[in-house]
Amino acid sequence: MATKKAPAKKAAAKKAPAKKAAKAAKPVKAKAKRKPNAAFMKPMNIGEALAAIVGSKPLPRTEVTKKVWDYIKKNKLQDAKERRNINGDAALTKVFGGKKTVSMFEMAKHINKHLS
Repeated sequence: MATKKAPAKKAAAKKAPAKKAAKAAKPVKAKAKRKPNAAFMKPMNIGEALAAIVGSKPLPRTEVTKKVWDYIKKNKLQDAKERRNINGDAALTKVFGGKKTVSMFEMAKHINKHLS
């Protein structure tokens, strides 16, 4: 039994350096930090319907989206059964173009109509 174990250890030892050699052969790229997209950080003017929710001063798109989500969570407007849907109250229905229920993916499209 001892003789069977010894060759297995040698075989395993031979495989490990081969993997290291394969990794060393690949060129290593230096990771560059991503620059934030300036278009997302540009303050946008907010329309009247959306201003009732997020305020009237110009904000970047990212901040507008955060404030809309804060409003949705504060007023518990996310549908309980279908979590992807947002049930609009009076203020959000104006933003959503008269729709009572909008999916969270459609929401961005409706919000963009109120930004300039």
